[in-house]
Amino acid sequence: MPDIGDWLASIRLEQYRQTFLKNGIDLDVVDELTDADLKELGLSLGDRKRFLRAAATLARQSPPPTAALRPSVSPSHSEAERRQLTVMFCDLVGSTALSARLDPEDLRQSIVAYRACATEIVGRYDGFVAKYMGDGVLVYFGYPQAHEEDAERAVRAGLAVVEAVDRLDAAGEHLAVRIGIATGLVVVGDIIGTGEAEECSVVGETPNLAARLQELAGSGTVVIAEATRALLRGQFKLESIGLRPIKGFSGAAEAFRVLGEVRGDDRFEAGHATVLPLVGRDRELALLVDRWTQAKANKGQVVLLEGEAGIGKSRLAVAL
Repeated sequence: MPDIGDWLASIRLEQYRQTFLKNGIDLDVVDELTDADLKELGLSLGDRKRFLRAAATLARQSPPPTAALRPSVSPSHSEAERRQLTVMFCDLVGSTALSARLDPEDLRQSIVAYRACATEIVGRYDGFVAKYMGDGVLVYFGYPQAHEEDAERAVRAGLAVVEAVDRLDAAGEHLAVRIGIATGLVVVGDIIGTGEAEECSVVGETPNLAARLQELAGSGTVVIAEATRALLRGQFKLESIGLRPIKGFSGAAEAFRVLGEVRGDDRFEAGHATVLPLVGRDRELALLVDRWTQAKANKGQVVLLEGEAGIGKSRLAVAL
């Protein structure tokens, strides 16, 4: 950011540079100066008007002071909304035993490094760190920004976190995480709390299921729910761990351990065996075919295909 002298020059008031410097005025306080303050500093009426107008513009353009410190903070919402959300719950393995072996300062530094590592990777896949809970990290994929492949992003992020944390050094101690991932319909509400207690209110069973699946995961593994598996379209190698009773949920549920990613140039190529028949899109497909026919006849066409994530836009394009 420019200093006060550069900014004054940009609004053609550089003649007051020394006056502002002499009075200890910098850019962090320009939006607090009043007309009376400027008059006392010796600015003419016209220059005071120019200054106040430029200061108001600067205030609108500048981020709040905490923006750089809280990159994962979501914009607040005035109303709750229904969302298809994929939730990832990440937990540090053996943290209690670790706390007994490490000096508190070393333990703190290890947890900070683990959190920073997980947060950086989650951000890389456009996930949202909703809350830190001791050595646990709660992450949303699909909020505040939804993507068609949020379930895939979550699983890729989970595998990357496992690998990255495995390489961390905690005062000579080996760190490992276990991760649970679940997908389902939730109601996303307002940002509640402030500071370290700040979190986005999410109502639904999906976060609880993700936390329970994390408990089923072994050290350095990722376990996902059936609903998440159904959205992966064959992109990952999975191993069923069978039907398991989930505390707080009625009946047993099947869960899957993620063994790795299936490589392929086309994301539908790997999952072609699980792609379901196209249903209820005859009109849309006929329109696309008609536009393609016109394009082949040298009549240029443009078609915009838009809609909520997960409704089958890519599937329709594959059908074409």
